[in-house]
Amino acid sequence: MTVSLVVVSHSEKIADGAAELAAQMAPKVLILPAGGTGDGRIGTSLEKVMAALDKAAGGDGAVILADLGSAVMTAESALEFVDDPAGYLLADAPLVEGLVAAAVAAEGGADVQAVKRAAEGARGPAHPDGPLGQQLVAEGPVTGQGPDFTGDFELVNQAGMHARPAAKIAGGLASLEADVTVNGVDGASMTALMTLGAGKGSVLHVEAWGADAERAVNYVGGLVQAGFGEP
Repeated sequence: MTVSLVVVSHSEKIADGAAELAAQMAPKVLILPAGGTGDGRIGTSLEKVMAALDKAAGGDGAVILADLGSAVMTAESALEFVDDPAGYLLADAPLVEGLVAAAVAAEGGADVQAVKRAAEGARGPAHPDGPLGQQLVAEGPVTGQGPDFTGDFELVNQAGMHARPAAKIAGGLASLEADVTVNGVDGASMTALMTLGAGKGSVLHVEAWGADAERAVNYVGGLVQAGFGEP
């Protein structure tokens, strides 16, 4: 079993499209769209969200992503009716980027808390929820605290650092007890990694702090050296 994902949007088309996109990167993950009203209009539906949560029941938990304010409110209302609210977490994350990062983390076997962190890591370069908390910002942890482990890896895949590799790195790192930077940006943020614009032949300098520092650097290195499974 893996963590399921629920997508709450004012638009049925947006929810379905975001779910379809994320499924391309995480085919084993149950992604449940709950967009629009029951009669096909723009808006949200408590019944649709509750139905999606019902389908997610019995697994390893579910992470909910929502697009706008009232979608968040609808999701929160639906959570009041579930039998095990602790197993359902609402992420504060951008809908598409957060969903993709969460899906990759779930595909890799991360638990519900780690999947939520992966989604929220897509907000941008700062990742304050990691083991070192607010010490990690875009340019790295506080001055004077050297990394516990480092590595340099040359991108060998033709397309370089695009959405899929960024999601694989961010999603996997979210489940580890480590704060990681890649060329100075937060390795657990899909969005930050994509801003690097790193093409084939670029070298990724990875620095990690924390209990899983060595494992985190080796994880990134393994993905890079394998070309992320791409040509």
